[in-house]
Amino acid sequence: MLLMAGVTKEFRIHERSVRARLTPRQYPYWRTISEGCHLGYYRGTRRGTWIARYREAGSAGPAVRKSIGDADDGCEANGSTILNWKQALDAATSWFALQEAGGDGDLDPNMTVADAVIAYIEMRDARETARVGRKARSTASFKLNSHVLADQKLSGVKLCDLNEAHLRSWQRRLSCARGSSKLRVLSELKAALNDIYAEHRKALPRDFPVTVKFGCRPVFADDAASESVARSNQVLPDERIRKILAAVQDQDSDGDNSILAILLAATGARFSQVVRMFVRDVELDRNCVFVPPSRKGRGKKIGPHIRVQVGEDVVAALRSHVENRGPNEPLLLRWRYRQVSPTKWIRVSRAPWKTPSEMQRWWPKQPGFQA
Repeated sequence: MLLMAGVTKEFRIHERSVRARLTPRQYPYWRTISEGCHLGYYRGTRRGTWIARYREAGSAGPAVRKSIGDADDGCEANGSTILNWKQALDAATSWFALQEAGGDGDLDPNMTVADAVIAYIEMRDARETARVGRKARSTASFKLNSHVLADQKLSGVKLCDLNEAHLRSWQRRLSCARGSSKLRVLSELKAALNDIYAEHRKALPRDFPVTVKFGCRPVFADDAASESVARSNQVLPDERIRKILAAVQDQDSDGDNSILAILLAATGARFSQVVRMFVRDVELDRNCVFVPPSRKGRGKKIGPHIRVQVGEDVVAALRSHVENRGPNEPLLLRWRYRQVSPTKWIRVSRAPWKTPSEMQRWWPKQPGFQA
């Protein structure tokens, strides 16, 4: 709330007996703390409230004010929602310090690394839930809960007190077996800290980004560099891929799992890319498909789709999935089921794929399969 500059009349609101004799009115009784900083007492018909008001020293512009808490007029203070004069003064002084530092006062000065990480996890979980269409946990939730929130030495540190030594010591305590796993956890923590700074940069120390940058430099870089590249371990020989595709086609009566497997093998794209394809992304006459860009990395990629040339066998498999269908329909669909008894499920409708686990759950049902 903004207020214009004016002359402030002083009241002895630090004494409870004086406050009891004040007349209830629509605006607070003020007491000057320092130039531009005032602590006020609003006298209502039922209770009193502490109000802090700040205006930059020497400025004649508008002031900003904030409710600190209820006054201890009719009951004892509890230090949180009901405050005596000393407690209200301490709370107001902390808020004044944030204002003088250019902050907006929304960041709790006692906010810890755990608070920042929890807020980041909630944001990532919400984004993942919106993406898959059901309640889901993000990778940040698994990594940060296990390796940051469980580490009391780091999670309990106030953001305003965080330094490089805290972050480096935490890195050395990481229990991940592989250096590459440690790098992923470190990347998530760095993102969480940068995210809280982006939202509250005026209230945090100016060198906070520098602290995060150098504190999050890996102290185990040699361990990660010495490990084999993960991607090379994921590439399967052509013979093994053919065997997998043949097994899927033999056992998949609907063709939903087999066409998904064929596209993954033919394009080399991620699951999250191919399930976002539409019928219009397939051009049978040109033997090509257009794959959406990956969502991995910072921000949202808005680049063009990736053109991938495919063979005649892939075109033949795709033909029945695109003919007589609208261009804006999802390319890949699967059956949805509803349980009607403890042992019986019935098909309800066909809908787009959501998560890789939907395909993974199909494999254990196929008896005797060995890829």
